[in-house]
Amino acid sequence: MICDVLKLFSQNVHKNSLIVNTILETQMSFDIVFIQEPPWSTICTIPSSTSSEGEELVGVPHYPNWLTFSRTPTNQSDSPRVLTYINICISCLHLSLQNDIFNHRDVSCISFFNKRSIFFLINVYLDSSQSALKYLKDTETNIHNIVIMTGDFNIRDSLWDSNFHFHSVHSDILFNIADSFSLAISKPTENLPTRFSDND
Repeated sequence: MICDVLKLFSQNVHKNSLIVNTILETQMSFDIVFIQEPPWSTICTIPSSTSSEGEELVGVPHYPNWLTFSRTPTNQSDSPRVLTYINICISCLHLSLQNDIFNHRDVSCISFFNKRSIFFLINVYLDSSQSALKYLKDTETNIHNIVIMTGDFNIRDSLWDSNFHFHSVHSDILFNIADSFSLAISKPTENLPTRFSDND
């Protein structure tokens, strides 16, 4: 299969299962859905050899029309804060999670084959300590053909938000990382807010 256009959707769902379920049920026209701060919760209790009550199976919402790509947590406090859903319609592109390139709970890298070349998609979540930004800055990698690096960067800057009148040093680091991947900033086609308060 040769694919000329991919439709991408990206949203921070603030650990809300209802939002994830709504996206997966209503956005079937998209090929790839990038989620930040996914809801990790108990799905069911499974039999256990060490506990008569069983062990909790923790996971994220799954749908038959979507493949789920996420780093496997090493413990409960290591639950990934990014995950990617792939529409099964494009599964023939041989998509794969590349933990050998980036192995961090806030960064995921998906590879796929198209037109006899390998391409990459990067999903990022930046928390208040900017840990993923520091990780990306310090991680030496030599990958090309990155189609997009998207996510929730949590950086307010006048460069992309006309309602904010300051420049952030974190933006400079993000631009340096993007430059190293041969990426350029994508400006919105409409002047919409880039940040919404949790209270709205």
